[in-house]
Amino acid sequence: MKRRTLLATALLGSVAAPGIAGTARAADPGPSVTRTGTTTLDGQAIFFVSYDGLVNNNSFQKNGLLTYKGYQYAVWYTADRNAVVGRRVLGGSTWSTVKVGHTLRYNDSHNVISMGVSKVDGRLHLNMDSHSDGFTYVKSVAGLMDNPAGLSWSASRFGAPQSTLDGLALTSQFTYPQFISTPDGKLQLSYRVAVSGNGRNALAEYNGTSWTSLGEWTSSTGTYTSEHGSSTVRNMYLHGIDYDRNGRLHSFFTWREQNAAVMCNGGGITNHDTGYVYSDDRGRTWRNNAGTVVGTTGGSDKVAVTDSGLVIDAINPDHSLMNQESQFTDSAGRPHAIISYVPGRFGQCTTNYVADRTANGRAFHVRKTSTGTWRKTEIPVPLNSSQRTKLVLDKYDNAYAILPFGRIVAASAASGHTDWTTLFDGSGLNAFGEVVVDETRIAQDGVLSILYQVKSSGTTPSALHVVDFKLPA
Repeated sequence: MKRRTLLATALLGSVAAPGIAGTARAADPGPSVTRTGTTTLDGQAIFFVSYDGLVNNNSFQKNGLLTYKGYQYAVWYTADRNAVVGRRVLGGSTWSTVKVGHTLRYNDSHNVISMGVSKVDGRLHLNMDSHSDGFTYVKSVAGLMDNPAGLSWSASRFGAPQSTLDGLALTSQFTYPQFISTPDGKLQLSYRVAVSGNGRNALAEYNGTSWTSLGEWTSSTGTYTSEHGSSTVRNMYLHGIDYDRNGRLHSFFTWREQNAAVMCNGGGITNHDTGYVYSDDRGRTWRNNAGTVVGTTGGSDKVAVTDSGLVIDAINPDHSLMNQESQFTDSAGRPHAIISYVPGRFGQCTTNYVADRTANGRAFHVRKTSTGTWRKTEIPVPLNSSQRTKLVLDKYDNAYAILPFGRIVAASAASGHTDWTTLFDGSGLNAFGEVVVDETRIAQDGVLSILYQVKSSGTTPSALHVVDFKLPA
């Protein structure tokens, strides 16, 4: 495993030559943000801290904030635990809200609400309140998303909460719902079966009429050995799962081992390595970076820790590598990701996951270049937090990392994404930590929308806001 640490260190020092990672032309503008306004979703949203996060602001929500056909949608839990979905006209200052008939069961920040749109029938779908447990599913009437100006925004437009997907029961241990709109108008749901350290990723698909289970596509078994010990059980944590404009489905990931014996110290976290897979057949089969099939969804051969060609950035479990960070694809369909951990220059053994990440954690931009190689650049801004960073790219392929507390740093495509600089320091937000980003709005009107919750203490409710930044036109 010492080889893995050395490789990670070597990659950390690599710098892409100007232009190698982007498609920028000389006339293309570099990154910039102009704050255009802030709106309030809820002046008193539910607030409690668990797993170092908030239930209304976990960055792995897909999507907690989204834009479709001129309207923006947001989901959250109110102070009285009601699940709410709101919408506004793009650029509008007022949100209209609807309670969807479900109340949050537990003070567990992983019980997020995620949204998706099935373009084939114009429905909004919600999945919520699921952490290694059952889930609650709600969908709108057909056509609601296609005619927002003509259809009233009311509870009558949503069906009753369900514990299945229209009768399709998936698993009694369900976590991390992520809706994905497919290029052909269908909607997929990515989720984890079972529990942290011993789970598998799976997919279901909605065709406008019914849901179908596609099955599991990752394996929890196989032996992983570090310089400290071995583990035979794990789960794959996704940094995201997204289609590019050409129809390829991309996913970066990290592994989490069940056995703490793989770590140098029990106070760390067993996450290791950044991996990458893709699918060209709507998630039915999965390929490694070289194009070799490494797993079949619903089949006997699943993506496993023992498969070759998965790791694109190697790092052992001694650096508090974060799971479920962020990813995005550029205009050419090339994948980009943000990962974060404690670099080796601060020591080769983290002993307190939260404290060490807060003191010495750094985020890194990992991306595939036009030549097919992988490049990695450290973002030279301390995290000052144990939490996650979000990544988006504008229409010129400039990269923006939204750090904890709503700070925005960016790098230009023209530099090969190496000239990271702070564009917004988070002043005035008083954001708790992680934020939710509207990944879908940028392509529609060039605006970066960030949903954040104001810092509070204990279980005292606090305000939930959306702040908008105009990106280069």
